[in-house]
Amino acid sequence: MKTNSIRISFFWLIFTAGLGFAVDIESIESYKVIEYLLSLKEPGPPVFIEDMVVFTASTSQRRVGIAFADEGFYKVHWFRQMLIGQDSQDLLANKKADPYKDSGILFYVHKPPEGAFAVEYRLIINGLWTTDPVNPAMRRDNNSGLTWSTLALPPREPELSPLKGPPGSLSFFFKGPPGETVSVGGSFNGWDPFMYELKEGPPGSYSLNIPLPPGRYQYVFFHRGQRYLDPNNASRVYSKDGRAASEIVIQ
Repeated sequence: MKTNSIRISFFWLIFTAGLGFAVDIESIESYKVIEYLLSLKEPGPPVFIEDMVVFTASTSQRRVGIAFADEGFYKVHWFRQMLIGQDSQDLLANKKADPYKDSGILFYVHKPPEGAFAVEYRLIINGLWTTDPVNPAMRRDNNSGLTWSTLALPPREPELSPLKGPPGSLSFFFKGPPGETVSVGGSFNGWDPFMYELKEGPPGSYSLNIPLPPGRYQYVFFHRGQRYLDPNNASRVYSKDGRAASEIVIQ
C-alpha cells in the first residue's frame, strides 16, 4: 500500500541546487509550515509551528500513521510523502524518467483542539503500534495498559479583541518596542491623538480600556507620529481621502 504523496504545484516552487522542492499548498494552510517542510534535510522530532504540530518520519518506513488520545485512538491519520522534482536537464536526457523522486520525508500536520495542554498520540509504523521513537516523553495508562507518547504544548497567547473587555467598553491592545508612547484616537474623541494613552504592562505590550455607549466606532493607534490599524480587528473602513481606520460595533 503506497503512502499518499504531495507532488509539485507550479504556483509554489522553490529551487535549491537545481532541484525543485514542492508541496501542494491547497492542503496546508500555513506558509510557515510549508517553508519548514521545504527546509528539511531529514526527519526529526515533532516541531511546533504557529498553532500546529508537524510530525515527520523517514520514507524508509513503508507506511506511518498517527492516532490521538482525544479521538480515543480510533482514527488513524496517515503521513504523506514529500517528493522532489527532478532536475530538468536529467528529464530531457531521459524522457522516461519519473519527474519526481523521494525526499526521504513523510509528514503529518496536526492542529490540537482548542484548550489542549498536551498532544497524546501513538504511531503505527509498518502495521505495528508504537510510541514515537524520537520523542522520549511517554505516559502509561494503568487501566488499559497502553503506553503512548505525549507532547506538552507551549502556552498560547490569548486571542485579543477590542470587545474582550467589560460590556459597554472597548479594550485596545498594541505591541511594539518597550518604553514607547502609544495612544488611540477615533470617532469617539474627535481623532485626538493625545487624549487616550495606552499603559505599558509587560515590556512592549500596551493596553487601555475605554467605556463607551453602544454604537459603531472607527479608530487607529498613534505611535511615533504614525497611524496604525488594529491587528486584532480585521474590520476596517476607508475615508474619502483614502485613509484607513479600524471599525468596531458595541451592541
